[in-house]
Amino acid sequence: MARPKADPAALAALLEVLPAPAQGGWLAAAQAAGAARLAAMGLPQRRDEYWRYTDPAGFNAPLPDPAEASAEPSAFEGIARVRLVFVDGAFDAAASDDPAAAGVEIAPLSVAGAADIHWARELHGAIEGAAHAAVARPFAALNAARAPDGVVIRATRPARLPVEIICRTAGGARDVLLRHLLRVDPGASLTLIETLGGGARSLHLIEAEIGAGAALHHIRIEPRVIAHPCQSHLHARLGAGATLKSFTLSGSAGLMRNETVVDILGDGAAAHVAGALVAGAGALHDDTVFMTHAAEGCESRQVFKRVLREGAVGVFQGKILVRPGAQKTDGYQISQALLLDDASQSLAKPELEIYADDVKCSHGSTTGAIDETALFYLRSRGVPPAEAEALLVLAFLAEAVAEIEDPALAGAVEARLAGWFGREAD
Repeated sequence: MARPKADPAALAALLEVLPAPAQGGWLAAAQAAGAARLAAMGLPQRRDEYWRYTDPAGFNAPLPDPAEASAEPSAFEGIARVRLVFVDGAFDAAASDDPAAAGVEIAPLSVAGAADIHWARELHGAIEGAAHAAVARPFAALNAARAPDGVVIRATRPARLPVEIICRTAGGARDVLLRHLLRVDPGASLTLIETLGGGARSLHLIEAEIGAGAALHHIRIEPRVIAHPCQSHLHARLGAGATLKSFTLSGSAGLMRNETVVDILGDGAAAHVAGALVAGAGALHDDTVFMTHAAEGCESRQVFKRVLREGAVGVFQGKILVRPGAQKTDGYQISQALLLDDASQSLAKPELEIYADDVKCSHGSTTGAIDETALFYLRSRGVPPAEAEALLVLAFLAEAVAEIEDPALAGAVEARLAGWFGREAD
């Protein structure tokens, strides 16, 4: 299906207000390649198939509304980790921890990008650029063209501590673009946490190369204070026996879109992508996932739970593509929404495209209200109405949170969710 013709003037106007491209080093060449990809496809429009439920105008407009200063505390206070802090897209070394404590190689993208030779040079744009062959993803290319900083992380062995990237804002009208490059070498493992925020509009992207037998555990927290347009992208490529587990917790208050594109290239690999959303007035939250199986005996799971109230809109677009020869594929996809009022909407588009004959793939999508019988049971036991509703909502979201492998990190996410509903975590 041909994409609608893009408007080059709109793209030019947007580029005028974004951070300037790098002026030297291999990062400048990588950004030029990203700019060429972007120019070839242009900005998305509402008529594009993958934007049919979410109007991209808020991301396309050249001048975002000013943001208020914010620095919501991390959900992981008290848990040993290495913090890397960015304020409005600029790395804040004084507020960050010593990167060496994680036991992996860490550097700012701006520093690595100025080096003559660096492993990140071959990764920047490699996974994201390949993704456009299946579906054009203009904002991923926009990030490649203009993201001035981020972190590059290489794990050659199991990391000693999780790494948390914390994004904050001092307020004002600016776009924040960050790009993180991850290489998890064969047999290594890494836990990466993103705590988002920062800028009047933000565009975050991760490219992750996960080697044979390696594991990447990714947790993203999108605070309730975010009311500005925000996009997060994860592009990952898995080798034989590799594992990816990615979970997003969002208290969406504005326009938000999360895109996840995973290529499972090695036999016996597994990719799990999950999300728990609590959205209120004025929120439009879009989770778009594209999972490609291109090897034998691999597993994928997509588990998304959404709680919508006060007229919020939740979107889920999830696809499993099984290529020829990807026998013994086990693909599972579930999208469920809980509507707390009649004004909220849940829009779902699950897809399976299968070119192998020995597979087990399933998808499902449900939308409904709180179980009145369960609510009556709790009320009859003396539980106040608001607390009874909160208990049922937290139980509904539990399946998505269960995808987090580390019990301490899962407990921190549960506590954050419980706090959103005015309850102490059990």
